[in-house]
Amino acid sequence: MHSRRLKTMLAAALLLLPGAAIVATASPAQAWDNGVGRTPPMGWNSWNTFFCNINESLIRGMADSMVSSGMRDAGYQYVVVDDCWMQSTRDSSGNLQGDPTRFPSGMKALGDYIHGKGLKFGIYQAPLDQTCAQYFDSYPGATGSQGHEVQDARQFAAWGVDYLKYDWCSPAGSISEQVATFAKMRDALAATGRPILYSINSNSIHSKTGPQRNWGDVANIWRTTEDIQLVWKTDQTNGYPMGVQNIIDVNVPLAGYAQPGGFNDPDMMEVGRGTLTDTEQRSHFAMWAVMTAPLIAGNDLRSMSAATQTILKNPRLIAINQDALGRQGVQVAGDANQRVLAKRLADGDVAVALFNQSNASRTISTTAAAIGKTGASTYSLVDAWTGGTTSTSGTISASVPAHGTAVYRVSGGTTGDPQTPTSASLVSASSGRCLDVPNSNTTNGTQPVIWDCNGANNQRWTVSGQTLQALGKCLDAPIGASAGSKVQIWDCNGGTNQQWTFQSDGTIRGNQSNLCLDVNNNQTANGTLTLLWTCTAAVNQQWTRR
Repeated sequence: MHSRRLKTMLAAALLLLPGAAIVATASPAQAWDNGVGRTPPMGWNSWNTFFCNINESLIRGMADSMVSSGMRDAGYQYVVVDDCWMQSTRDSSGNLQGDPTRFPSGMKALGDYIHGKGLKFGIYQAPLDQTCAQYFDSYPGATGSQGHEVQDARQFAAWGVDYLKYDWCSPAGSISEQVATFAKMRDALAATGRPILYSINSNSIHSKTGPQRNWGDVANIWRTTEDIQLVWKTDQTNGYPMGVQNIIDVNVPLAGYAQPGGFNDPDMMEVGRGTLTDTEQRSHFAMWAVMTAPLIAGNDLRSMSAATQTILKNPRLIAINQDALGRQGVQVAGDANQRVLAKRLADGDVAVALFNQSNASRTISTTAAAIGKTGASTYSLVDAWTGGTTSTSGTISASVPAHGTAVYRVSGGTTGDPQTPTSASLVSASSGRCLDVPNSNTTNGTQPVIWDCNGANNQRWTVSGQTLQALGKCLDAPIGASAGSKVQIWDCNGGTNQQWTFQSDGTIRGNQSNLCLDVNNNQTANGTLTLLWTCTAAVNQQWTRR
């Protein structure tokens, strides 16, 4: 059984509690500057399609196909050999060895072959005693790097490795322990003198640490979620398995972490692997591009359809992704049905993505001012999919199919930073009082009340995606909430229990609980608690934004 499938069994016991924090407005930490990863890496990884079923011939064939298909010329560089490449034991000196049956020529020879194609060589390892496949008993041995960090780093450098994927595969370990352990390999790689891109995953069968800190001081790229699966959306928020839209929900708020040398990694791509519709695959690639994510293909490069190649080799989206400024697109508008992301580019242009996450076609619009463009009577829009050019006096709009994404490169005028979502008060129709975080108390579990509207920050609520945020916290419905459960504020974690829908009757419905934000017992006095109740559209469940 493949290790990803085995994860499902353990993941059921590792429910995401509402304590996983996202600090969406945090400024980037000092990036680890090892001279690589100045733009997100582009390449191919063996895991999504082949799991443990890899060998020397397969990897060489993928390198050949990366060249013959034009992927290399489009910017894809890394050929990454994922788990199950190693012999189950180290040699008598403690050195890692390639599996002699699967890789009879050895790992250095494989690296030489990849380099000979004008490509770069990537490999997989784990920081504890076992790799992920070994942890789940789907591959023999216990050859993780624990206690061998310096030795393994030197071995990788000797083999000509250019990219290390380092995967924490254990439910154990605090974040501080993870940081210290990942830093051992970071420092060991640096000591080799070889520029090796360092990719870490702190989330495998672990409490989801990706959103809980900026890992830019530790690695070049860091996974923000559990493993991606070949589906559009699952019931998970940040637990195994995750669909494309689930991952977008978690990754978008982390835009402030990205900068040259360090990028959020929402996992490898599923483009070209079936199941997803053509629209969903295009949206998947477009959102990865605008989120400045690593573009690591996971399909069989030897049998790509023309449609798959058109998506993966789109030069305009690749240029947006690889822009030297290294900015991740930030959300400038959004609700339960749509998101608008804007990504400032080095030449002064701005890329804008209009993402329809609903199940029906809809028109999505924004403005030049909202994405940071001012000072011109007209702006030029280049459609990233067709290459066609149009102009606008300020409105940027498109009819977008369900699960689709329109992307434009906007030029003209002067460029500032995109406008982040505006905040507003939420006014209860029954009392005319505002939803209020009492005494600006940001302790997790604080229950909002109604209070005389005063415009203070503890009464200002920002719609960001499907969340409602105040004082850097998200409005949260406890997992498993029933009628009468309190509504609370909590660290934002991307969960559906923190997602809300503004309904046409003025109610605000929790996406997970299907319960509405309610003023307790229709009371109107200052300090009345708010809670969750069956949606009735009663006046004490009606709210307006002001």
